[in-house]
Amino acid sequence: MRIVQATDATLRNDLAGRLSAAVEAVGPVSTPAFVVDLDAFDANAADLVRRAGGTPIRVASKSLRVPALVRRALDRPGFAGVLGYTLAEALWLVAEGGCDDVVVAYPTVDRTALTSLLSTPDAAARVTIMVDDVAHLDLVDRVRRTCGAGEVTVRVAIDVDAGLRVAGQQIGPRRSPLYAADAVVALARNVLARPGFALVGVMTYEGQVAGVPDAVPGQRGRSAIVRRIKRRSITQLVERRAAIAEALSGLVDLDFWNAGGSGSLESSSADPVVTEVTAGSGLLVPGLFDHYRAFTPRPAAYFGLPVTRVPGPGVVTVHGGGLIASGPAGADRVPLPWAPAGLRLTGMEGAGEVQTPLVGDGTTGLRVGDLVWFRHAKSGEPFEHARTVHLVSGDAVVESVPSYRGLGLAF
Repeated sequence: MRIVQATDATLRNDLAGRLSAAVEAVGPVSTPAFVVDLDAFDANAADLVRRAGGTPIRVASKSLRVPALVRRALDRPGFAGVLGYTLAEALWLVAEGGCDDVVVAYPTVDRTALTSLLSTPDAAARVTIMVDDVAHLDLVDRVRRTCGAGEVTVRVAIDVDAGLRVAGQQIGPRRSPLYAADAVVALARNVLARPGFALVGVMTYEGQVAGVPDAVPGQRGRSAIVRRIKRRSITQLVERRAAIAEALSGLVDLDFWNAGGSGSLESSSADPVVTEVTAGSGLLVPGLFDHYRAFTPRPAAYFGLPVTRVPGPGVVTVHGGGLIASGPAGADRVPLPWAPAGLRLTGMEGAGEVQTPLVGDGTTGLRVGDLVWFRHAKSGEPFEHARTVHLVSGDAVVESVPSYRGLGLAF
């Protein structure tokens, strides 16, 4: 099993040759060529299970977006259920993807998808939607009246904001208006009082712990601050989760309490209130996940771009490349030229939609037609640009599978 470490140039050069040879052996392949290294994927999955310490891991489909990879994770002991990102996706995963337990991580106002949910009792029994406002319940009831699905019970979970509040300021994702126990209980009572709803879960996603690197080279001071914020966040969350759980205990027996992400499995699973954790990015390890103290990065997802020009010594140009990650615009959102080693973007042009110039020692030996392999900054997002993903084990493509886009799906 060959695992690529972030600082090993020799392994990165070997990776370039291995991926290029594997893809070229398949025959003519459209570029960008999207690849997942299954050896790294499986090693990451095993490490996530170890870090979760026996707490079941729900697979974050947003971070994969390739049904075959979702299934590969679910087939491993330690993984159970899917955390989806839209209701339409959840319905597809139940009907076509072989999944029998999907929690939608975000509230939905998709009337078409809600109509389908309410019209399909089998799907309604397997899908849980997220709410944090009475307005979400009101919308479901309006759709229910329109489609006449009075007897179908909708499973709901309450999303509680897991951010850290300090001196009136919010640190972490601004997800839910619910923070204190009394507000959560008020919404829970509303759910329980309404016919056609079942309150089955709670979600507390601490993005400021799970999704922020805390050991970034050259940023020692900032990383130390991030670690302090994480520690404080974990402490307050343990106390606040316990208070909310105690307040809810007299009202309802929950099926699950979801928390965490790839960067916070240890602390989330250690909380006695939490019954399951979530991971997705930790399976593919995109660029933004390179610098965590909690785990060693094993990059597993790449896209290959062909060299189309050699403008001069020390410079090559590849076709395409501008797959920019969502979030605050910045240098950390651009793709990383990864293999061969010794390549970097230029400050003048960066990663372009049509072409991307690269400079550095790694240009030596590159010729027109050679593939340069990049890593995306975020997980899952690059596969919105791919119809086919090549799964590589060792030095061979063992299967070429469709992404959501390759199946004609847009969630």
